Amino acid sequence: MRLKTKNIVLIFVAALSLCSAQRVCAQIDAQLTHYWKAPAYYNAGAIGNVDFIHITAGSRLQWLGVEHAPMTFLGMADMPFKFLERRWGGGIVLQQETMGLYRSLNVGAQLAWKKKLFKGELSVGLQVGFLNQTFKGTDIFIPEGDDAHTSADDAIPNTEVTGNAFDISAGIYYTHKWFWLGISSTHLFEPTVTLKANETSEDEYEFKNGRMYYFMAGSNIPVKNSLFEIQPSVFVKTDFQFYQAEATLRMRYNKFITAGVGYRWNDAVMAMIGAEFKNFYIGYAFDYPISKMSKATMGSHEIFLGYNVKLDMKERNRNKQKGVRIM
Repeated sequence: MRLKTKNIVLIFVAALSLCSAQRVCAQIDAQLTHYWKAPAYYNAGAIGNVDFIHITAGSRLQWLGVEHAPMTFLGMADMPFKFLERRWGGGIVLQQETMGLYRSLNVGAQLAWKKKLFKGELSVGLQVGFLNQTFKGTDIFIPEGDDAHTSADDAIPNTEVTGNAFDISAGIYYTHKWFWLGISSTHLFEPTVTLKANETSEDEYEFKNGRMYYFMAGSNIPVKNSLFEIQPSVFVKTDFQFYQAEATLRMRYNKFITAGVGYRWNDAVMAMIGAEFKNFYIGYAFDYPISKMSKATMGSHEIFLGYNVKLDMKERNRNKQKGVRIM
């Protein structure tokens, strides 16, 4: 017997009682206040932009104090390389999130084609990978007298079910001396993960990962006659039913200390601080909710770490000759 839930998301939303189903369904990809530090998570074109092996790791604890609230881990690495006399970018991304009885893993390999354009660089990227999603039905609790569900409801799994799906994302990213911007889409073909207890199980449940669209842009503005730089940025996400926008304003001193604030429309205000030392970066962000979630939590915490390994991308003279000086 093949079973389909209306939407498995509604099951763990009901269990968590966190917010409306529409809001959670829209948040398939992780929410990151450090979007400007990890743009390649949302846009496969944002890789290989500098001559470094760029390694990033981050963790987010959302809605601290709310039991079973989302917890996210992100690991990424990217680098430029040359092939067929052209500059390319390559990268990998791994993201894991748990939310109540639901757990997801997103793994992808990224490739970006690059071209010099208008004194900047245009990058067109593609990400190919897979999604693994798990729902722990063994821990479902349905109170007596629930009019919506019963313990015998076939639409609710009573075992741990898991499944995989092939996934593709793509993006365009442009960098210039004074600014950067990108547009992208994740889950291009809206993959559906079929969840089963095992390969021989007849009971199946489906989770559809909706397509998301992103726009981000930012700038680096030196303050004249000082060691300060102003770094504004914006980030917009949508599936054309759900919209979310945020703006961030950071200030960096002497390419060492960075501090800033942000605002996510009708959701949260953010404060962040970071430090760079040689090739290391560490940053922390705190989100304070201004929505109804403020009644349940004091906020969300996020920390990011980064490390750069310098690459030598200079052309070498293959016909280099040694000269012998005759005395």
